[in-house]
Amino acid sequence: MSEERLYLEISIWSQVASSVLFLGALVFIWNKWIMPVVLAAQANSNAQIAQSERHRDEAKEALVTLREEIDTAQRDALLIGQRAEVHAQREREAMLEEATEAGERSLRDAGGELERALAAARLRLRDELLERALQIARHDAVARIGPAVDSRLVERFVGSLEKSAGG
Repeated sequence: MSEERLYLEISIWSQVASSVLFLGALVFIWNKWIMPVVLAAQANSNAQIAQSERHRDEAKEALVTLREEIDTAQRDALLIGQRAEVHAQREREAMLEEATEAGERSLRDAGGELERALAAARLRLRDELLERALQIARHDAVARIGPAVDSRLVERFVGSLEKSAGG
């Protein structure tokens, strides 16, 4: 081998050795300083992703819970509305029944008052008619009956009294 060839091989192996050393230095630097930063960034990203997923899952669970609560509240509101409607119907019927009873009682009382008022009015009318008839009879009697008829009536009346007392 010639000297030139030896230097050429040394040069090639020198470049190979320097390339291997350079790659070794790169691997060392990568492992020593760059890889921990990349791994820390990856760990942070994974932690943020995991936290975001947990937050998303919690939000989904909260949404499901809220929807169930809303459904429950709507059912409760519907039941309350139905109960209120039934209660209002009962109250209306009770008030209607009470008003009907009060009206019937008032009608009975008014009927009794009407009967008493009619009886009192009949008595007053009868009394007024009798009084008026007596006034008319007295007036006519005075006009028709003179002293002769008056003495004859008195004699007849006295005679009837004597007969009933004697017999």
